[in-house]
Amino acid sequence: MVKKFLIVDDSYKWILCHKSAINEIFKNNIEIDTATSAKEGFEKITASIDSPYDFIFTDMQMESDFLPLFAGEWLIEQIQFFNEYKNSKIIAVSASGNLKQIADKYKVEYIPKYRCNDLKEYCNKLLNN
Repeated sequence: MVKKFLIVDDSYKWILCHKSAINEIFKNNIEIDTATSAKEGFEKITASIDSPYDFIFTDMQMESDFLPLFAGEWLIEQIQFFNEYKNSKIIAVSASGNLKQIADKYKVEYIPKYRCNDLKEYCNKLLNN
């Protein structure tokens, strides 16, 4: 069965790190979509409503349109609104100091952004559970 991923991050470098980690873990039978903003991520979420993503990685700090929330927080709220995404695993990814508090608030997984190798380790732990 094909696993569907959505990676939402405004940094192309981090998108590549996520893709590399996911490809290394799953090898094949995956479909990866990307978005470079919360708005674009939301468009992809709604466009895939009939075939929801299994995993959604979202950066917290992207465009500033959603203050006082981080853009990633706004996106998580939107995703959680859809019943179709209730079985999707959402992973908040950020260098923000309050990442754990954000993840706890929305009851999602989280990965701190340090280095790409750290990201691969965290992804491996999360995706193999």
